[in-house]
Formats: sequence, structure tokens, C-alpha cells
Amino acid sequence: MSTRPPFHFITASEMEVEELPWGPHEWLCRPGLTDAKALLLVRVRMPPGQGHAFHRHPAMEEIIYVISGRAEQWVDRSSRPLGPGESAHIPRDVVHGTYNAGDEPLVFLAILSPAIFEGPGVVDASREEPWASLRPTSASGVTAP
Repeated sequence: MSTRPPFHFITASEMEVEELPWGPHEWLCRPGLTDAKALLLVRVRMPPGQGHAFHRHPAMEEIIYVISGRAEQWVDRSSRPLGPGESAHIPRDVVHGTYNAGDEPLVFLAILSPAIFEGPGVVDASREEPWASLRPTSASGVTAP
């Protein structure tokens, strides 16, 4: 049994870092790390030229909040540039994608809910129409040359 105090505070040394093709994910809230049942919070550091290609979360809604850099944010078939202090809401099961639209790292928070659900967390839609034609991507989720 853990001697760790209640899961109310997460320090930099306690966050869980997950390396993904579109940049490191620094988990600040998820089951096992906190007692939260309804929220997930991750800080993403997306290098220039990278992107999380079109995908959907069947059981979760999401908010993307940009801390620094520039995002090309897609929600369904609409896109918009987002800068620091700007955000996008993605309803449950709606296809979306986030791409670094600048020359510096894109740092953003992704807040998702619920934290506990049935089924897959992420479903790739990047090879499905109309998403494959809206913004062609390579297998790694980066814009194809």
C-alpha cells in the first residue's frame, strides 16, 4: 500500500510523462495519479512540424487551451488558428486535430472528461473521408510534404 498522501497535489517530479509521436504528454491528472474520476489533464509540448492528426474520443469531450506557440486547431470540418490564452471545445465523439502552425514548440493543455469510461479513448480518423482530404497527413500525423 502506498504511503503517499491524498492525491490532491501533483509536483513536477510526480507527473507522468508519456512520449508520443506528436510530442511529450505530461499527465497532471488521470486515474492513479489523482483521485479525479471525471477529469483528465495533460500538458502537451508539440515540436514544430508535428500534429495530432484527425481523431475522435467516443466517450469524452475535450478543451484545448494554448499556453504558448500557435496551433492550427480543427473541430469537425472547421479550422482556426489559436494563440496563447485561446481555446477550443471539442464535443464528445467529434473529429478534431491539433497541429503546430509555428516555428516554435506549441504548448497546450488538454482537459478531457470523463476520466473513466468504457471503450477506446482515441479513434484515428485521419485516413477516413472527409478528413483525409481536408489536411493530408503522413503516418506520424504530420502534414505530408
